[in-house]
Amino acid sequence: MNAINMRDEPLVYELSRNGRVGCSLPKADVPSYELPSELARAELDLPELDELTVVRHFTRLSQKNYSIDTEFYPLGSCTMKYNPKINESAASNPGWKYLHPLVEETQAQGALELMYKLQRVLCEIGGFEAASLQPAAGAHGELSGVLMIRAALAHRGERTRRKMLIPDSAHGTNPASCTMGGFTTQTIPSGPDGNIDMAALRAALDDSVAGIMITNPNTLGLFERNIVEICDLVHRAGGYVYGDGANMNALTGIFKPGNSGIDVMHFNLHKTFSTPHGGGGPGAGMVAAGAALAPYLPGPIAVEHAGNYRLTMPEKSIGRVKSFYGNFGVLVRAYTYLLMTGADGLRRVAENAVLNANYLKARLSDLYPVPYARRCMHEFVARGNIAEGVHTLDIAKRLIDYGFHPPTVYFPLIVPEALMIEPTETESKETLDLFIEAMRSIAAEAGSRPELLHEAPHHAPVARLDEVMAARCPILCYKG
Repeated sequence: MNAINMRDEPLVYELSRNGRVGCSLPKADVPSYELPSELARAELDLPELDELTVVRHFTRLSQKNYSIDTEFYPLGSCTMKYNPKINESAASNPGWKYLHPLVEETQAQGALELMYKLQRVLCEIGGFEAASLQPAAGAHGELSGVLMIRAALAHRGERTRRKMLIPDSAHGTNPASCTMGGFTTQTIPSGPDGNIDMAALRAALDDSVAGIMITNPNTLGLFERNIVEICDLVHRAGGYVYGDGANMNALTGIFKPGNSGIDVMHFNLHKTFSTPHGGGGPGAGMVAAGAALAPYLPGPIAVEHAGNYRLTMPEKSIGRVKSFYGNFGVLVRAYTYLLMTGADGLRRVAENAVLNANYLKARLSDLYPVPYARRCMHEFVARGNIAEGVHTLDIAKRLIDYGFHPPTVYFPLIVPEALMIEPTETESKETLDLFIEAMRSIAAEAGSRPELLHEAPHHAPVARLDEVMAARCPILCYKG
């Protein structure tokens, strides 16, 4: 199959044997009826398997999965860090797990108190006035912020402001969020130091600008040194500043984005505050705002009055952006993490994230060129084309043979052959040293035996895929 090349593992259909049964259902104690003919198929080719075969098959497959509980996950810009098990225990508490979202507020005071306190803690961390826990992911938080900016401009009677500025070092979802929010985008290039080109920014600021979406630290892993001036320039031009907070784990306890002039920002609770997010979820992209945009937050949000907690819609709210009140299980995990970590711990999170990334960069930059010779924050970008005919994808695939998940590759686009490496704050020096050893060994192989890299991975359950063919001609179902 184009998208699947599993070595030595039969597909479940290939294990089927005629007559085998996985479960025995009791005799029905209610009347039986024939299915309507238009809903029933004469032949449904389902595999026939006993229970033990099914359990062993899927257990074996699960053991082939790569997991943050077992291995290092250096994905840049994604912060796949260790998730303390106490978070799972808290989220699994029956009082949270079985609470129905439609119960009366008087029967959900504990949940509403958690939401209220989480909002307040995150506002304190970010330097904002108010927050909404509704958005279900980072890009969802982005869209919410963009819609808040659109609503505020409409309230000011400036509907013609439809241009959003986006640095070329921003997260890739920013342009899509702008387009979905009804804006056009203009790219602002980076300067030679990896930060926003201030001359290009000034030239783009006219009366059509709605705002700027800025990621800080940016996707090069660099802190935006001119952030206060950038916010001031955009505000004087009549626009708003959206902050992409996906990289907040480099700043917690040290820098409050709201204090620099950012009007609205999303936090990735599923990244900075520890819930794993592999496979597309779960997530929570809580969005916080300063005084100018707080009235437009999506709702409902939790508020406190005389010791009681209730839900309310902000004064000029853009409305709901998700059913009910957000991904509540992720909120419980994030609040548990914050309580366990504390204020001093959050500062150490940022310090260790930055220290780990700079340690890796210092140990690898002689072999993997880093385009910006600056101290990085929580991640850094290097180049993978380190030998004739060797590309970033070859480095990534060969890392799998060494037991490491590859870093993010070919992003950001402004660095050719990009390798985006983020160790996170949770990894030990011993783990980082093993990763360094693997990367340096691969660099040696690239010069002496490049075919090893071209044909990698050699020892993984899945061989190198034809990704172009898989994307253009996907096989979506099994055909024996």
